[in-house]
Amino acid sequence: MTIHKKTPIREEILNVAADLFYREGIRAVGIDRIIDEANIAKATLYRHFPSKNELVATYLNERHERVIQSFDEVLRTIADPRKQIAAIFDMLYKKADSPDFRGCAFSLAVAEHRDSEQVVRVAREHKAAIRAIIGAVMARGGAPSGQSAAHIALLYEGALATVAVSSDPRAVLVAKDCALAVFDFATTRQQDPGDPQANPRRVTYSR
Repeated sequence: MTIHKKTPIREEILNVAADLFYREGIRAVGIDRIIDEANIAKATLYRHFPSKNELVATYLNERHERVIQSFDEVLRTIADPRKQIAAIFDMLYKKADSPDFRGCAFSLAVAEHRDSEQVVRVAREHKAAIRAIIGAVMARGGAPSGQSAAHIALLYEGALATVAVSSDPRAVLVAKDCALAVFDFATTRQQDPGDPQANPRRVTYSR
């Protein structure tokens, strides 16, 4: 006999809210809609989440944890820094190659709630964590400064934004090619301050 474990009510509320927030937008989804979709009483929702702002913040924090866990999994299972960079973009491509993909949940949240210090803070902390992970990978690969990591982080963010507008996940693969070019340049070229060719701002990338 198969025993189906019931999802805890708090987790069920959060799952329903997260799906609606990402799919339809935070402002567009009211508390009553979440209550209906979760099939719960209003008092039950407010017992677990006293306000919509708290529910939104929890949604973003939970999403942050999932993203960071997926990055950590890449770092645990792949030893080579260059392959780690490639895998990070491959992971993004897999997410972007879905009809449900709307772009970065944190950027979407800030676009709707720029006046919320809590939402902006969570989003900024998330972006900083992604940059830190990429920076650590680049440092292990032998990159002499944080500039190349900033370039790759910007490519990652740019791919997210481009796919959200174009609905074409191939933009992630273009960004991946560029990121690997940055990695190769940063980790193999001697950085001679007197050599103008060593300035990353002078580099032109092509596929």
